Amino acid sequence: MTELTIRTAEERDIPKLYHLMTQYIVDFYKKPEPNEAELKNLIQHLQDHPDSGLQFVAEKEGEIVGFATLYFTFSTLQVKRAAILNDLFVSADARGYRAGEQLFKKCLSHIRENNFAYMTWETAKDNYIAQSLYNKMGGKQSDWLVYEIE
Repeated sequence: MTELTIRTAEERDIPKLYHLMTQYIVDFYKKPEPNEAELKNLIQHLQDHPDSGLQFVAEKEGEIVGFATLYFTFSTLQVKRAAILNDLFVSADARGYRAGEQLFKKCLSHIRENNFAYMTWETAKDNYIAQSLYNKMGGKQSDWLVYEIE
C-alpha cells in the first residue's frame, strides 16, 4: 500500500491545491469554476494568517490527493476557540487509501492539542460516504439546526 503523508499546506502547494480545490468545487459540488486569483488568494490568506484557519494536505508520491480546511472562530459558551471543518476532499483516484480518515484525524489532533472547545462540520444529507466516515470517527449529529441566507 502506498504511504500517505498528512501535513500542513505550504506555499509551494498553492498550484496543486488550487487544482484540487477547483475539482472539489466544480466536479464534486457542481458549482461554477472559481476565479483563479480569488481562490489562490484564499489559500495564500490561510498560510499568511494561521490565526484565521489552516489547511492540511494528503500527499501520495509527491502529489496532493486530498485536503482539509479548518476555519477558526470562538465559542462564547465555552470561552475558547472553536474550529469549523469547512472542507474535506480526496480526489476520486486516491480514494481507498484512507486519506479522508487521516485528514480528519489530523484536524481532530490539531484542535485537541491546541485546546479548542470543539470542531463542527456539515455534510449533505445524501452524502452517505462522508456520513459513514464521520460516524466511524466518533462524530455525532448536532441538536442544532443549520440555517443559511444569501
